[in-house]
Amino acid sequence: MSVKKYRRVLIFLMTSALLLTSFSPGPAAPPLKAVAATPLVPAASPVALHGKLQVSESRLTDCHGNSFQLYGMSTHGIAWFPQYVNRDTFRTLRDDWNTNCIRLALYTAEYNGYCSGGDPKELKKLIKNGVDYATELGMYVILDWHVLKDQDPNVYKTEALNFFHEMSALYRDYDNVLYEICNEPNSYATWDSIKSYAREIIPVIRANDEDAVIIVGTPTWSQDIHQAAASPLEYDNLLYALHFYAATHTDWLRQRLNTCLAQGLPVFVSEFGTCDASGNGSNDFQQAALWLELLDRYQISYCCWNLANKAETSSVISPDCHKICEWKPEELSETGRWISDYFRSHPAQ
Repeated sequence: MSVKKYRRVLIFLMTSALLLTSFSPGPAAPPLKAVAATPLVPAASPVALHGKLQVSESRLTDCHGNSFQLYGMSTHGIAWFPQYVNRDTFRTLRDDWNTNCIRLALYTAEYNGYCSGGDPKELKKLIKNGVDYATELGMYVILDWHVLKDQDPNVYKTEALNFFHEMSALYRDYDNVLYEICNEPNSYATWDSIKSYAREIIPVIRANDEDAVIIVGTPTWSQDIHQAAASPLEYDNLLYALHFYAATHTDWLRQRLNTCLAQGLPVFVSEFGTCDASGNGSNDFQQAALWLELLDRYQISYCCWNLANKAETSSVISPDCHKICEWKPEELSETGRWISDYFRSHPAQ
């Protein structure tokens, strides 16, 4: 339970108890009991066990102060593949694939993106449905403002401010919601311009949820984490995004990660692929295994791209399969078979 919500509930219950005892003499009231952290969180689920997350000493930690690792799938653009924002889909990812989080990718500038011809009302409804399903299942959920074609997040800063104000107000008392404020700044987007954007977005979120965990993208499609390590933002509970595609990003980027970790930078791999950086081409499972071994060693969280049946290497579902849950091995792509097996072998958290 968040501290803010606990205080409100505690004050209400204590006041009610005092009013009752003042009018009805009798035995002392029983001690107050704890209230569920997030609406309808099932027992023994990831959120029930680990509660509200925070960043402490460069690590993601749970409500008990223990190191904690999120791992799961990222959707593709929800405007194009809305069918996978589904309770049965998420349940399969939790129970069969052994994952504990889902990332909801809300494209901003692409065709039918939130800021480029899409229906903001319908897209926000998909986001809200996704949060509801994740919450009912006790999974963590990342709201991903998916900057890509727009390159610099400042292009649609006004829309981002309004979106994150609304979402953080809605989910201020939820223990399972994280905010990713800019997916992959690229091209002319510098770390200074990203920092300027973040310094406006973060206070808007924190005005509603002072303890929110926020993920900040880094330059060059979220690979230049060394620039963030050299000049980090002045807020707590931040994670910095690193993205890799195993057939393109190899030893040199892993070495950069190691250097930044030694400098104390808190990192979240909010997107990775087993193929090349285009999302296509051949898979390199050997490099992917080296990456995940490194991330697991340091308990760095990660989300695999992408949950869709698009005809591209990075999609985990076969283009011929139109099921939204309970996939058989032959209904998955080569990527899907490999990553689902990896998730199943991961020690449950």
